[in-house]
Amino acid sequence: QVQVVESGGGSAQAGGSLRLSCAASGYIYCSRDMSWYRQAPGKEREFVSRVDTTGSTSYADSVKGRFTISQGNAKNTVYLQMNSLKPEDTAMYYCKLSNLGGHWSCPLVKRDYWGQGTQVTVSS
Repeated sequence: QVQVVESGGGSAQAGGSLRLSCAASGYIYCSRDMSWYRQAPGKEREFVSRVDTTGSTSYADSVKGRFTISQGNAKNTVYLQMNSLKPEDTAMYYCKLSNLGGHWSCPLVKRDYWGQGTQVTVSS
């Protein structure tokens, strides 16, 4: 069974930093994409950043140059270092595990696994 758990959210002043963590349990032998999304009140969930099965990273234009995604040594953990925070970064941040594969133990049907989210609030 897969569990995705985020941590590290909180409050920060504009210009400050926060570091989010995401730990995914289950299917430990499978390669995976791990992504961060966020959703502000009244808005749709939007993509923030991703590290894929090859280790390549991508970012939304709105966070490029300020946020950095990285993997832990075991690759079942991903971090999002958020610097130069802005009030518009205020949102619930969600971690998504997807594209599991590369091993006989991986699920045949690919689906996305989401965490419960962690709140980030940036004040001006």
